[in-house]
Parts: sequence; structure tokens; C-alpha cells
Amino acid sequence: MTSLRWMTLGLALILGGHTSAQDKGTLNPKPLPSISNPNDPKLAAKELFGRSTTPATLSPNSIGGYAHGCVAGATALPIDGATWQVMRLSRNRNWGHPRLVAFLTRLASQVPQVNGWPGLLIGDMSQPRGGPMLTGHASHQLGLDADVWLTPMPNRRLSRPEREETSATDVVRTDLLDIDPTTWTPQHLPLLRAVAREQDVARIFVNPAIKRALCREAGADRAWLTKVRPTWGHNYHFHIRLACPAGDTACVDQDPPPSGDGCGAELANWFTPEMLHPKPGKPRPPLTLAQLPAECRQVLFAP
Repeated sequence: MTSLRWMTLGLALILGGHTSAQDKGTLNPKPLPSISNPNDPKLAAKELFGRSTTPATLSPNSIGGYAHGCVAGATALPIDGATWQVMRLSRNRNWGHPRLVAFLTRLASQVPQVNGWPGLLIGDMSQPRGGPMLTGHASHQLGLDADVWLTPMPNRRLSRPEREETSATDVVRTDLLDIDPTTWTPQHLPLLRAVAREQDVARIFVNPAIKRALCREAGADRAWLTKVRPTWGHNYHFHIRLACPAGDTACVDQDPPPSGDGCGAELANWFTPEMLHPKPGKPRPPLTLAQLPAECRQVLFAP
């Protein structure tokens, strides 16, 4: 399989839908209607996991792959911290493996020293039990992924309407060929560099135009760039992915990123007409519960 086809496949796995940072939430989320036959083998797993509003009372454990799994014993990132605020509360996606919650808490506390921002605005993490989502991401299933807005946290607490309706900052030009100099700031590079240097971080996903800007601005220190992976749909936020926690034996890591800074031909391929204007593909059928690791059934139906 060519590198271009691999990138197209990866794009489909990461995006998986169209719920994104700028899509508005709601002030009055309504519970989903009950499912008449939750044991229907043809039922999409997202219908089940999307209705779980609390975590499984099991030991913390990420199970399966990032786009093919679930999480037991998830914890919620508090919606307010001294250096972070959670956005789009109506989605109930501020859950993760305790290791992710601890990582984000620690990262946010360092941000004022890293780039001068007051803190971070946190977007989607995972559902309470992980698994496939009704809208948006194909990944974020293990409690090890988190979206961080490319907008600094303000020096005040945002209201609930602001958290549901404020748009994230688009830092990419409309032609997708480079960053927008009116919204891309000198503070973005040190933040992304600091995250990429974290040992627990396996990958950071950004828009290809952001990767292009980082390659141009990084200077001689370039080792961290290998973790920064280009993909469409990440012009409002960047996506942090942690490696599988030690001891979570059912968790399946991705292969390590390719060596090098990824700033040559690999990046240039993202700006070809085929990648900039892809032909619509046929959507994949949604995963069923039987297609997830067997342990995810226990996670789904645990108290």
C-alpha cells in the first residue's frame, strides 16, 4: 500500500465524522430514547456506548485499539481547574483513563510557564466507558485521547452558554496550504513542542498546514517533530494521544511514528490535489459490540 493510501486510511480512522471543536453544543441536552433490544447483534456499538452516562466501576483499564476498544474505570476531568476549562459540557466527553486525566492536569499547570497562556481549553476526551461515539471521532475509544483547543483559556471562568457556543480558533488558511498569520501565534509552537516532548505522548495530530508551520519554525531542535502527525480536520484543535499505560495488557499501541522529522516528501504528499480535494468515499459500517474486544461487553454492562 502506498504512503498516500495509508494517509487516506488514517484520515478516515481519525475523523470518523463531523463533530468538531467549532460545532455548538446545547444548554438542554436531552436523554437518548431507550433501545428496545440492546442484545441485537446488528446494533451499532455506538448506540450502546453513547447511552452510557457513567463509568464502569471496574479497575482502570484501556482495552483494545484507539479506534476499536473501550475503557474501564474511567474518571472525569473536572470541568474547572486553575489552568484549564472543559468545553462542550453537553457532550459528556470529559472522561478518560486516570492516566490521561493526571496528564492533562499536569500539562495544564505548566502552560503559563511554557507559552504564557493562562491555561488550556479542553475539548473531547472519551465517553464514560469509551467505545465508539454516536458522532465525531472514530478514535477516542480507549480513554487515552484528548482534543485541546488552539485557543488560550481566558483569565475568567466561561459561562455555560459560552462553553457550548463559542467557536475554537481556526489557525489554517482557507486554501489549507499554510497557517493563517492572523490567528497563528508565537505561543502555539512552544506549546506543541512541550506536549510532544512528554514521554507518555505517542502522537499529536494537527492539520498538515500546522505541521508545515512547525517544520518551518522549529529551528535546529527537531526530534520532537516526529510525534506531530498531519491529518485533516485539526485546524481548530490538536489531538493528544497517550501510549498504552504499563500493565494494561489488553491495550494495543500503534506502531511508533516513522523516524525523522516528517517534514519532507511525507508532508508534501498532504498538499497534492488528491489529498486536498479527495473524492467522497463510501462510509464504513459502524462497529457492532461483537467486533470489539470481548472485555468491552463486561465494561458496557458493568454497574
